[in-house]
Amino acid sequence: MSTPWSTRIVVRSYELDALGHLNQAVYHQYGEIARVEGFAAAGRAWDELLSSGASPVLLGSTISYRRELRAGDAVDVTCELKFGTGKTFLCDSRMTKPDGTVSAELSCVIGIMDLTARKLLPDPRAVLEAVGLDLAVLGA
Repeated sequence: MSTPWSTRIVVRSYELDALGHLNQAVYHQYGEIARVEGFAAAGRAWDELLSSGASPVLLGSTISYRRELRAGDAVDVTCELKFGTGKTFLCDSRMTKPDGTVSAELSCVIGIMDLTARKLLPDPRAVLEAVGLDLAVLGA
C-alpha cells in the first residue's frame, strides 16, 4: 500500500482549548486544510473546482481522538479518497505526529454539488477526473 498524501501542520497556541490541548473543532479544520491542499497537489486548486460549476460539499464527518496535540506539536495530516457507488465518497484523514503517534482519525462523507442546480451529481469520481484531478495522488 502506498503512503497517503499528507501535509504537515504545526499546532498554534491560539488553537488550544482551556485544557491546553488542540480544540476539538480545529481537528476538523486540519482535515479541511489537508483536503484543499491535497486537491491542489492532485492538479486542481479549490477555486478552479468552483469555476467548473461544481464543488465538493461536506455532508458529514466522524472523528476519533487518540492522543492530544499541544502547542508547537507537528502533525502530518493525510488526505485519502475512497469511492464506491452513488453520489458520495469518503475522504479519510489521519493525524500523526512525526514519532508515529496517531492523534486523530477523521472520516468525511463528501458529494460533488452542481452549483447551479444545487444538487449532488451522480458520479463524483467522474466529475473530479473530468476537471483534471489526478485521483491517484489521493489514493483513489
